Amino acid sequence: MRDTNLAGAVLIIPPTFADDRGYFKESYVKTKYHALGITDEFVQDSLSCSSRGVLRGLHSDPVMSKLVYVVRGEVFDVIVDTRSDSATFGNWHGVELSEQNGVQLYVPAGFLHGFLALTDDVIFCYKQSAEYAPGREIAVRFDDPTLGIEWPFSEELRVSPKDLRNPNFSEAFGKRR
Repeated sequence: MRDTNLAGAVLIIPPTFADDRGYFKESYVKTKYHALGITDEFVQDSLSCSSRGVLRGLHSDPVMSKLVYVVRGEVFDVIVDTRSDSATFGNWHGVELSEQNGVQLYVPAGFLHGFLALTDDVIFCYKQSAEYAPGREIAVRFDDPTLGIEWPFSEELRVSPKDLRNPNFSEAFGKRR
């Protein structure tokens, strides 16, 4: 387990057992994750499939934590702390998640989350501590200049019309410190 620059958000690299046939990996074992301090009860698993240049986010559900990882391809994954009482409120952290590096990201409740597909045929998995409820979702523009997220892509991004209408961070959460 490795800490990020945002309190509570951590990176996990589960062991992979590989040989000439392929590999085996446990993507989640309750007792092992509880021993790491991740005690959320995950109640929904979701996945998305994206092609290169697709940007999904930034989305948040204030009661939902997530454990996210990639089973095929590579993404640049971003989280933003929206907890108003946090010393890192309004700060972001980015990390590459890929099939090759096997890194998982634990995203506590109170964070925005989004990712950019860096390869074709990305399969992205989410373990969620709450069932998806559109009425609770809060979203922020991925390109809000006050956040200053450094997306690693110079080509044209493919963003949903809904995400293009998202407000800036200050409109959704107030001014950054």
